[in-house]
Amino acid sequence: MPHRRPDRFTPGARRARRRRVAGLLAAAAVIAAVLVAARPEASPSRSPADPPADSLQREERGAPPAPGVADLDRDLRRALRRAAADAARDGVAITVVSGSRSPEHQAELLEEAIATYGSYAEAARWVATPETSAHVSGDAVDVDAAAADWLAARGAAYGLCRVYDNEPWHFELRPDAAAGGCPATYPDPTYDPRLHP
Repeated sequence: MPHRRPDRFTPGARRARRRRVAGLLAAAAVIAAVLVAARPEASPSRSPADPPADSLQREERGAPPAPGVADLDRDLRRALRRAAADAARDGVAITVVSGSRSPEHQAELLEEAIATYGSYAEAARWVATPETSAHVSGDAVDVDAAAADWLAARGAAYGLCRVYDNEPWHFELRPDAAAGGCPATYPDPTYDPRLHP
């Protein structure tokens, strides 16, 4: 009786095994990329109070928007939905990492920034007070890197503008931008006259 190879050594089985290994390696690469993008210095501040990553997509599917998105200014939310639909056609998901925030959450972020940067003056370059934050008023969103790149190139058409050079993920609604482009950005929030009443 001739010796028969076990099924796991047939060419078809080896190809299937290679595909599974390649799939696992690809999944590991995606997970690593997400973890790298989630580093504090690479992305905006996040906390459990922030909206889930698929918050705009939930709303598009008819589900109620996530709390951090539901409390955004209505016109900002509409502009984000329009931009998200067009970005999706380009293969980009507009992911809101942080939307509207409570004054308490904003105060916590400011305290964390003071501890991180060593002074209020340095922390103010990154985090506004609860009284001046556009997140607390529902007038700003922080998005992930892919969405930030897409919006930087195309956001003006929807009135969505980057506001600060040091926060490429932070966008606010500027309705006039659709006609005349986004206004010049500020180097950081300490240069923004709206934050210094």
